[in-house]
Amino acid sequence: MTRALLTPVLRTLPWRALAGGGATALLLAGIPRMLSGAPDPWLGLISLRGAALALALGLAFLLDDPARHITSAVPVRRPLRVGLRVALALPGAALCWTAALFLVPEEARPPVGALTLEAIATAVFALASAALIIQRSTATEPGVAVSTGLLSTAAAGFLLLPDGWALLVSPDDPRWTDTHERWAMLLTVALAVGTRACVEPLRAGLRLRPF
Repeated sequence: MTRALLTPVLRTLPWRALAGGGATALLLAGIPRMLSGAPDPWLGLISLRGAALALALGLAFLLDDPARHITSAVPVRRPLRVGLRVALALPGAALCWTAALFLVPEEARPPVGALTLEAIATAVFALASAALIIQRSTATEPGVAVSTGLLSTAAAGFLLLPDGWALLVSPDDPRWTDTHERWAMLLTVALAVGTRACVEPLRAGLRLRPF
């Protein structure tokens, strides 16, 4: 069944949104190399965070499916359909993020592991939000709402979060480790919510009968 779904799902993926997010991510990551002068670690950090956000914005459209109400009738449960979309998009996203990391000069490149954690958490947050909208509504294309919310959340993070959570914390700041412990918590919560959102709700009126 999974093999039979590969080609139809591959054709229905939002390739334009995914390609746009990837291209924007690479463009942002390449900014430090475009400027003359010594590599700036602060600019490298901001460029990679922008690249992570761009990738997440592209992935926010991954679950868009105008034919959702037709495909929901096929004998394949939602977790498999969602998982297949994620599995098909994951290699490209990982390759794009790896390229973004190498585009930033080594002298200006922040700790790769910490930034990769941020990128994964942001992407999972976007996917979990899309899955939640699909589960809780009849929307077929949650990407616009999720991307708008993600941009608003990022802007609010820069302006409203306390210093300990601030997105402007740099690797030489003593709060760097604490900040990424919170990123790890965000990733855990997003994974839990996204996994739960992929479960198909029981139909109205359906009740479990006792033995």
